Amino acid sequence: MLNKYFRTIVGTFILLSIVLTVYINHNWIWFTVFIGLNLIQSAFTKWCLLETILIKVFKLKD
Repeated sequence: MLNKYFRTIVGTFILLSIVLTVYINHNWIWFTVFIGLNLIQSAFTKWCLLETILIKVFKLKD
């Protein structure tokens, strides 16, 4: 269940940042870069802030 929410939120953030980049300001691309870097670091460290928030705040379980 946690994986489903995680993928939905990250996908929404990426699509939102692309829309903001195209229609608002080109500097929003840095939000997409930030998301990508967080995904890469979580692959190596096995820790992701979004997962921690989903578990602690919203009481979701894997």
